[in-house]
Amino acid sequence: MRHLVGGISSAGRAVPLLDGKALYIERAKGPYIWTDEGVRMIDTALGFGAVLLGHADPVVNAAVVEAVEKGSMPAFAHAGEETAADALSAPCGPLQSVIFTNSGSEAVHLACRLARAVTGRRIVAKIAAGFDGWFDPVAFGNAGSREAFFGNGESRPIRQDMTLTRYNDVADLERLFSDNTEIAAVIFEPMLANAGCIEADISYLRALESLTRAHGALLIADEILMGFRSRFGLASHGLALDPDIATVGKAIGNGFAVAAVLGRPEIMAAADDGRAVRAGTYCGNPVATAAVKATLSQLRESDYDGLARRGDLSRNALVAAFADRGATITTTGLGMVFTPWYASSQPKIYEDAKSIANPGLAVAVHRALRRAGVMVMPQAFGRFYLSFAHDDAVCGEMAQAIRQAVDSLPTGPDGIPT
Repeated sequence: MRHLVGGISSAGRAVPLLDGKALYIERAKGPYIWTDEGVRMIDTALGFGAVLLGHADPVVNAAVVEAVEKGSMPAFAHAGEETAADALSAPCGPLQSVIFTNSGSEAVHLACRLARAVTGRRIVAKIAAGFDGWFDPVAFGNAGSREAFFGNGESRPIRQDMTLTRYNDVADLERLFSDNTEIAAVIFEPMLANAGCIEADISYLRALESLTRAHGALLIADEILMGFRSRFGLASHGLALDPDIATVGKAIGNGFAVAAVLGRPEIMAAADDGRAVRAGTYCGNPVATAAVKATLSQLRESDYDGLARRGDLSRNALVAAFADRGATITTTGLGMVFTPWYASSQPKIYEDAKSIANPGLAVAVHRALRRAGVMVMPQAFGRFYLSFAHDDAVCGEMAQAIRQAVDSLPTGPDGIPT
């Protein structure tokens, strides 16, 4: 009898069988993972974005081992918590106050609680088809849900003090605030990653910031995925945006369970004076904060431009391999995180993404790449991630595997891969 529900504790991490066999990972190092049968693959899932330096980074691991040996759960304050907060806030401009959590979902939950406490309002708006965690309120309107498709002529969906606004739609932002004077905050992602790395129009982001401020609401940047991934700091600051609160996670701990809320001190004071309750046995524990300090110390010196360049080469290799088979595909996103679209057009809004998504081909490509030695996410909105361990040699190896995998795909009636 199997006791683990579905064979894995997070449904989003499940992958299809390959030749009738389930996938079990034995170990991971640098850009590679090894299965329990000893098969090595280049990893482009990378903990769904949680690993940026590369698996089992020796500097991070050494810091974590030291923390474990000193005691992983003292319960009370420890110096590492403050030094990790210093390191995290240093490149984040006015967002100088930090609270650590264990997961991105917790961080978003706390950010919304802070916004409600500070503004005295109840309603938080999120981007339709955005992913801001799996807790009930913010799971409302996730990609794939009926609510994510609400159109301009429809009533605005609302549930548990959470409402939705359409991505890249300035007119809908204007209607959002004219329809409801109780908006405490708008939470947005710099790139709509879980809907397939759909990039925001900069004019839309500018309007989002100005309208939020004009109506007395707070702007929350959900950077659990993008924070410290495209630059050393917040992606929203790289876009010249000025959020009031940001949530970060994944990349800041290089695979260890940690996230954080950063905010302006006057806003974060609400968690200190009791207006916004915060708790969590493991929040800010020595293992997590040691991982943060060791990760950030290396990211500070990392070549983000080089990572983006190598990622773009990988994107181009995938596009070229399909082009040589007579198929036009595109990609959206950035070099270090991108989504392939098996279509000739790039999505600008969620409706576009849903209409051109090809789940069957995404699974076929996943299986072909696994056979060729590359692990990728199997979902139609899946993403390719690159880490700093994916050097030129690894990317060259991956380009060859991509070519092999695409060449192995069967040909459809129109002569292109299926």
